[in-house]
Amino acid sequence: MSSCLHLTCLDTDGTPLQDVILGIGRSGVVVRRDDMALKLPLEYSTTGLNEDDIEHLTIRADISRETLHREKEVYRRLGPNDGIVSCLSLSGHGLQMEIMTSGNLHDYQAQQDPVKAVQLTWFQDMARTLIHIHDRRVIVADIAARNFLLTADLSVKFSDFSESTILPLDTNMQNADDAGYSIYTDIGQLGTVIYEVITRKPCSFDLFKNQPAGPATAAWPQREDLPSTQNIWLGSIIERCWSKGAFQNARELSEALNSVSLE
Repeated sequence: MSSCLHLTCLDTDGTPLQDVILGIGRSGVVVRRDDMALKLPLEYSTTGLNEDDIEHLTIRADISRETLHREKEVYRRLGPNDGIVSCLSLSGHGLQMEIMTSGNLHDYQAQQDPVKAVQLTWFQDMARTLIHIHDRRVIVADIAARNFLLTADLSVKFSDFSESTILPLDTNMQNADDAGYSIYTDIGQLGTVIYEVITRKPCSFDLFKNQPAGPATAAWPQREDLPSTQNIWLGSIIERCWSKGAFQNARELSEALNSVSLE
């Protein structure tokens, strides 16, 4: 398969994309158009490719369209929230969102070293938003620093729900499980984000380590596969995020973060 880096991304009308590309992921491409961020299905030109490559890219495009459709449904379920990137329109082939001028949290914290007060505000806002998400019976499933975007004033917002699960509104979230994903894996992944921001070191909350290739059920990581939290600011909170059930829900995590004093 030819590298996707050398393929031409297409707009929904089949013409080459002319917009500035803000990011390309597994589920779509995000471009800047008319002062907004527009997420489109990931489709490539197949000109000059062999049949096998064309078939591969066609399957990828179909999956991308299905994923984007599901993500729109997640945004509909969640509704407007200060901790989620504003969705300007769910009509048409794409997902129109507010532009986040300061980029994503992963890239920002790799270049900047925000003070503890800013970091704590981020973590508190993340947990508060996660309460709303779980209250709306959604499991995020892919909480990572790269999926948090920052506004001009450095407010942090959830931005990617391409892997998320929508559950019935009467679901008991403490018992809910979708192929291993749950509110607890969301909390565990959020603990990893907190660890990465504080330590500025990469950390993987790997739910599929040592599992065979192909479809698999997410499994809680072994403690020895996660870094030590000793002598780290908020280490006890991170540790509880990584201990399944230590926080029974996002509210308990939020309460713990809200009780932190910087004095």
